Amino acid sequence: MENSLNQIYKYIDDSKDEMIALWRDIVNLESYARERNNVNIVAQRLKEEFEKEGLSCRLVDVGEENGVTLVGELGSDRENKPVIFSGHMDTVFPTGTFGDKPFRIEEGKAYGPGVLDMKGGIIISLYVIKALNKINYNERPIKIIYSGDEEIGHVNSKGAEIIVNEAKGGICAFNMETGLVDNYLCVGRKGRMECHVTVDGVEAHAGNDFSSGKNAIAEMALKVIEIQKLTDLESGITVSVGKINGGTVSNAIPAQCTIEIDIRFDKMSDMDIVKEKIQDICKKTHIEGTSTKYEIVSSMAAYETTEDVMKYYNFVNEVSKKYGFGEMGYKRLGGSSDASYITIAKTPVLCSFGVQGQWNHTIKEYALVDSLLKRTKLISTIIMNLQKFQ
Repeated sequence: MENSLNQIYKYIDDSKDEMIALWRDIVNLESYARERNNVNIVAQRLKEEFEKEGLSCRLVDVGEENGVTLVGELGSDRENKPVIFSGHMDTVFPTGTFGDKPFRIEEGKAYGPGVLDMKGGIIISLYVIKALNKINYNERPIKIIYSGDEEIGHVNSKGAEIIVNEAKGGICAFNMETGLVDNYLCVGRKGRMECHVTVDGVEAHAGNDFSSGKNAIAEMALKVIEIQKLTDLESGITVSVGKINGGTVSNAIPAQCTIEIDIRFDKMSDMDIVKEKIQDICKKTHIEGTSTKYEIVSSMAAYETTEDVMKYYNFVNEVSKKYGFGEMGYKRLGGSSDASYITIAKTPVLCSFGVQGQWNHTIKEYALVDSLLKRTKLISTIIMNLQKFQ
């Protein structure tokens, strides 16, 4: 074991410049989630890189407007349960947001669209496989599942279903999302729904014909109060009306009002409960003559902190301490990720295994370059010790 790990570490150290060069290429191939063709270009490039290491890969269409999902497997004939790498290839930044060739390194930090969230994590997974191939590792199959539409919540897509189906039967999964700078791992994430509500009223002149009007904003205001009351912090449920729009001018009774709601929850069992309560609120009419409709426009499942997740975390933490990578704390996060669907598939998964950094989804997004190598070594070490994970 020690000799094999030394070979792995040396290979990773020797590959630093090569790793950064590929990282640069993939970041500069921008892949905004709503630009399907650009996402698919990145998917094709990554498919070619993983195929060079012997993976059998395919690009799976998930929807007419969404980027493909990249699925690949190495050693499918190996007897033991597979190790899974998961995550996404799309980013939140429209092409050109950072100018041409946006990747750059300054004072040990790499910058660029998706450098942290989460193209650095994909590079780590590739070089873990490369390092294991160098020592002729053949204990387990290794599988990759990289989505092209995670950042838009798999709307109008089979993306989530594909992840669940492909992740079944794994011994464990590394979700290669944004690594946290405090060396913590994510063991749970809230699920999310976005709901849009529209109230239609009757427009009328506020002075000459007040009684004929049916005020959509007034009706909505009463509903907003009820919707906000659905928040239950003790249960991990938050409901926030984040956007409202209604009316045209101050001297007209408004004919329409719309709101957009952010709903978060810790447990999948709460998802339908909150949805039903919002539906009940929308069915109730306070001002006669108004009508209300609602729509769930997107949703992401909750990544629940199961016993298997914590067992996996404890194993990873012990390996990290034993081999000099330090104590790894754990926390739950409010943002969603595809780790939720790995858990639904009953494969233990830990999230935030990618390059470490901060400010993802902002123009300040950066990744610590040294963590690219450190995380590649750590994950390789964990895989080499998986015979101890039962």
